[in-house]
Amino acid sequence: MNNINTDRVFEKLELAGRQTDRLEFENCRFINCDFSNSIFNNCTFIDCNFTDCNMSMTKFYECGLQTVHFSKSKLMGIRFDECRDFLFNVSFTDSMLDYTWFINKKLHKTKFSGCSIRDANFSGADLTKAVFVNCDLSGSVFDRTNLQQSDFTSAYNYTMDPEINMLKGAKFSSEGLAGLLHKYNIKIS
Repeated sequence: MNNINTDRVFEKLELAGRQTDRLEFENCRFINCDFSNSIFNNCTFIDCNFTDCNMSMTKFYECGLQTVHFSKSKLMGIRFDECRDFLFNVSFTDSMLDYTWFINKKLHKTKFSGCSIRDANFSGADLTKAVFVNCDLSGSVFDRTNLQQSDFTSAYNYTMDPEINMLKGAKFSSEGLAGLLHKYNIKIS
């Protein structure tokens, strides 16, 4: 691969367990690629799309993810908190994000649609105006998380403590209220 890749389509690329250093991808599409257990070190992805990719346990050390969309992809165990903060912008559709880390990440207006986000860690993250459409958040951690104006109306299986998270203007369905009152051990029917 070239150091700078622009307007390229990478299909069925097999890089499982490999390390890639200091590459830049702009306006590229990755389709049905296997990056599981790979390491991307100081790489930059700008306006890129990943579709039907296996990225489980992939490392993004000091990588830039700038307007990157993941669709129908497996992203288990990724530590997005190790990515560069500068212009960090991601979105997810119909993807598996179980065991991912977004600790202290700015995720303003991030859209998660139809995703499994089980046992993820959003501690200290800023999810202002984020949207969780039909997402399973079972076991995910929200600790000192800014959730102001976020939309959880169709999300499910979440628990969060309103006393330690910022929830002003956040939207929840009546079915999801149990997840906000979980710590009080009360019964809702």
